[in-house]
Amino acid sequence: MQAVLNDVRTVKTTDNEAKLDTLLKMLIDADQKTKSEIENRIVNMGEGIANLLVDRLQKVKGTQRGVIAMSLIRLGECSIAPLKRLALQSSEFKWIANYLISEI
Repeated sequence: MQAVLNDVRTVKTTDNEAKLDTLLKMLIDADQKTKSEIENRIVNMGEGIANLLVDRLQKVKGTQRGVIAMSLIRLGECSIAPLKRLALQSSEFKWIANYLISEI
């Protein structure tokens, strides 16, 4: 577990997309403490990551989707517009988007 935590701390790319994808890959085999740290890292990336998170929400499943959902909720208001766009564009994800908006 310590090695994974060190890996999370060493992700230093300035490219948010690459950084997010690396963090999401780390979630696959992560324990709960590491998942929490990864979620915090995602939220600390700031409001500018909301659009990318909504995009990834449609592409991942399981733990990754859960962490993305919680990150969007924690980011708050800036997540609403991209989630509304998702609800309008995709009937498959409409209920997810509406649920997340209601939680914000």
